[in-house]
Amino acid sequence: MTSSPAPLRFSAFVMYTASHIQHGLWRHPDARQADFEDVGLWVDLARTLERGGFDAMFFADVVGVYGGAGASYDINAREGLQLPSHDPSVLLSALAVSTEHLGLAFTSSTLQAHPFEFARRVSTLDHISRGRIGWNIVTSHLENAARNFGHDRLLDHDERYAQAQEYLDVAYKLWEGSWDDGALLKDRRGAYADPAGIHRIDHHGRWYDVEGPHLVSPSPQRTPLLFQAGASPAGAAFAARNAEASFILAPDRERAREIVANGKRLAIEAGRSADDISYYQGITFVIGSTEEEARRKEAEIDEYLSADAFFVHSNLGTDQRTGQPIPPDTLLKDVPTQGGQGQLEWLRQLSPDREPTVADLARLSAKLRGRIVGTPEQIADELEAWRGVGVAGINVMNWMIPSSYEEFIDHVMPVLRRRGLAAEGYAEGTLRRKLTGRDTLPDTHPAARYRGAFA
Repeated sequence: MTSSPAPLRFSAFVMYTASHIQHGLWRHPDARQADFEDVGLWVDLARTLERGGFDAMFFADVVGVYGGAGASYDINAREGLQLPSHDPSVLLSALAVSTEHLGLAFTSSTLQAHPFEFARRVSTLDHISRGRIGWNIVTSHLENAARNFGHDRLLDHDERYAQAQEYLDVAYKLWEGSWDDGALLKDRRGAYADPAGIHRIDHHGRWYDVEGPHLVSPSPQRTPLLFQAGASPAGAAFAARNAEASFILAPDRERAREIVANGKRLAIEAGRSADDISYYQGITFVIGSTEEEARRKEAEIDEYLSADAFFVHSNLGTDQRTGQPIPPDTLLKDVPTQGGQGQLEWLRQLSPDREPTVADLARLSAKLRGRIVGTPEQIADELEAWRGVGVAGINVMNWMIPSSYEEFIDHVMPVLRRRGLAAEGYAEGTLRRKLTGRDTLPDTHPAARYRGAFA
């Protein structure tokens, strides 16, 4: 007797900014994201997502502007294209005390914070949230970001992943190895903590030197739930070694099937189980009570889309090292890029009839940010097909906040639950326990080798 497929997991893909992915929609009269600095907007959204049974609220982030070194950011400012944007890790504290079950994941680059400080901040958030924090690991692909942190330029693509691995090793040592289980005593007649159970890590590497010990006692998850979204060969290998969930933007289901199969194969080669990593496909939804209504809403949405912002956000129309525009007739296969290599290849696949050029970027980028248009029943059919190719979750991208999520929760989620495509409720415990059945990383994860390593 075969068991039924597991329900899909759902995360809300957002950013602490006015224009995240679907550029131009902040101008829509029903959109509230133009007032993103209002903490009440996010508290209300987090509570809505929890009411709707979403597993996590996932914040993207950047620490530089799109457009290359020294390039104009006129379009970024005019379109609100992730400028301004605020620090999501600060916001998570407010969301943590306003919700009970919702996972809270945020993006932080290995460029922007020293691993000792970052590990301390994450452990603190995991305590505040009672174990509901996730970290999306990124290496930054913006030249402006490198210059914001005092570097002449970005490291080359694969070298950034090598540095990121050492960054993770430092964090793993602090989270998993610096404190023994039971070292925190809180004995009112004796010691607060057992010094014999707290250890320096004495890390000396190519990029980092960290003595330790970790200043925070073990949080409910120790290591946060680990997300990663790299699509290049180096990024996929990095995710297979470290990530528990990987976000993808596959242009179609067949490509998603290949990505999932390849990632699980790489995880096995890295000494992990194929089940140690799952894949979340990013999708937007246009929902109508009839297909005709959904198509009318789609046409209205398209009227607000900003081609200029899509072009700049692609980060491929400008030489990132010089900030100079790349000629519009340049073939995409000839565009030099230090980031988004997987995205570049997928954009090319969306133009099978001819080799696309830089001039095609806005059109293809909008198409890549996949959408499903239809009734709740039609959407459920599509999501069942995505589950059938091995996708474990859906990263729900929005047009407008909060209405995109309210519509999905009120109209699509009930249909998904009836079909067994969405869970009926929350399990108790940490985010990792809710998603994997355990509070801490399994012994197959590379971080596990640091448990007891410093005693």
